[in-house]
Amino acid sequence: MSFFRKFKSPSGAPEYIIAGLGNPGAKYETSRHNSGFMFIDLFADRHSIKVNKLKFRALTAVAEINGVKCLVMKPQTFMNNSGESISEAASFYKIPPEKIIVIFDDISIPCGALRIRRKGTDGGHNGIKSIIYHLNSDCFPRVKLGIGAKPRPDYDLADWVLSSFSKDEMKMMRDAADKAVGAVEIMLTGDIDCAMNKFNS
Repeated sequence: MSFFRKFKSPSGAPEYIIAGLGNPGAKYETSRHNSGFMFIDLFADRHSIKVNKLKFRALTAVAEINGVKCLVMKPQTFMNNSGESISEAASFYKIPPEKIIVIFDDISIPCGALRIRRKGTDGGHNGIKSIIYHLNSDCFPRVKLGIGAKPRPDYDLADWVLSSFSKDEMKMMRDAADKAVGAVEIMLTGDIDCAMNKFNS
């Protein structure tokens, strides 16, 4: 029996996937690399949903957001294998890459800044690299949450992305995540250009 047959598709299957990237476990909870998880937590709070059902190796919830049925998910495969979880869900519900919205951290933009893209390369981000590989496509929209560049060139990248935000940075990230909620709500209408024009900073 294949993995996908273990789950019964609910009546009125989700049209979109909203996936925030991060690493499971308390020690990573406040790290820069968990910005995608932080977004999902805020998004879930705004829409009064609980992302706590374990499916597709992710914490999930099926919710109707402004009339659009979505699978909201936090992959639990660890960042570098995010694509395994997302591709399983996409295959099960037959959701195309164009309707998979991924939210993740980006060191190439300032802390608290927001960038929305319709598609693109992995940009050196291992979570995105995994998703592109498992979907065999880079044509999925994404919301990048800026976490800032390494403080100096010799600083270890892994140490940087796994470090915690300062108090001031955390406030900036909450503001960014708040804007990202509004951006994703617009993206669910299919008007990505509108979201980019309104929220790209």
